Amino acid sequence: MAQWDKLGMDIAYEEALKGYEEGGVPIGGCLIDNKDGKVLGRGHNMRFQKGSATLHGEISTLENCGRLKGSVYKDCTLYTSLSPCDMCTGAILLYGIKRCVVGENINFKGEGEEYLQKRGCEVKVVSDERCQKIMKTFIDERPEDWFEDIGE
Repeated sequence: MAQWDKLGMDIAYEEALKGYEEGGVPIGGCLIDNKDGKVLGRGHNMRFQKGSATLHGEISTLENCGRLKGSVYKDCTLYTSLSPCDMCTGAILLYGIKRCVVGENINFKGEGEEYLQKRGCEVKVVSDERCQKIMKTFIDERPEDWFEDIGE
């Protein structure tokens, strides 16, 4: 793992667990500055908690970073507990985030990972068992809520 990858994945999982304990979808993330390891923001899926159509884990993470200069994102890694959907992939590309570390892509893998790579973003899947387990538990317990979250 790169220098900050363990920290980033630990935070992403902590946020996913927090979301699950709040009755939401267990997807979490954080944005870390590659230069100094500073955590610029962290968040988790808040669709159910806030009645939101768009607050996926990655979007919540970026929202919690507040306004940043565009140049800041270019030197960051986005950590996410689950492979990003199309919407979250678009946000990663919009801000020019050059690296995305994914906790797992067994329970969900859209086309985002490949598209990010085609657009010059490094994607690293770490197959974190904690992330796999909590997501599978949620899908087994609440399949209709999961399908709603991914737009099916």
